[in-house]
Amino acid sequence: MTRPPTAAMRRVIDAADPLTGRLRGTDAQLAALVKRSLAFRHPRPPHDHFLTPAGHRLREEVAGAPEAAEPVEPARESSGVFAARVGGEEGVDAGPSRIREVHSAWQGLLELRRMTNPHGAVDRPCAWERTHLVQAAALALEAAGHRPAGADTGTEGYRVRATPQPEAVAVRGPDAGALRECAATLEQAGWQVGEHTEPRTGARYLLASPRRT
Repeated sequence: MTRPPTAAMRRVIDAADPLTGRLRGTDAQLAALVKRSLAFRHPRPPHDHFLTPAGHRLREEVAGAPEAAEPVEPARESSGVFAARVGGEEGVDAGPSRIREVHSAWQGLLELRRMTNPHGAVDRPCAWERTHLVQAAALALEAAGHRPAGADTGTEGYRVRATPQPEAVAVRGPDAGALRECAATLEQAGWQVGEHTEPRTGARYLLASPRRT
């Protein structure tokens, strides 16, 4: 059985970039994480280290442990951790600082695609996006300028939610025009999108999945 990571390794994992999983630590710490299959060393310069899916799972377990801080609501920014807005959050701020944060997060995601997709492809989602479907789709929408729905202000906008289907999210909008615009954005970001109708309500929504090829 693989030995559990030491306290020092857990600190390195917990401090990983929440979006890309990029790690910072001593050579010995990073090498030990690689040995435990919790991290990998990127083959291209500058040969940074990143969390593997197992490392991401461990990081989320650490974050959710009893001694850890309470989970942060998606729209709260006081923690300093970026979170994509899925729609329905309170206290939504669309000021210049948020715009800069979203732009930086999107560029970081494109870089993660380049580093982890075969042949450095940036036109389709990467493994991180497939394990964080709602956040990934919401980031693509917000980065393109779409507004999320606001819970406290009554702002109309998109809402991204998980579905029972594997690798699929539902996207709802205030009207048909907004849905079409969201569909175009997601397709440009490498998602397969189809429009559907809820049988009971007749409401239209999008079903989006990360494109593999």
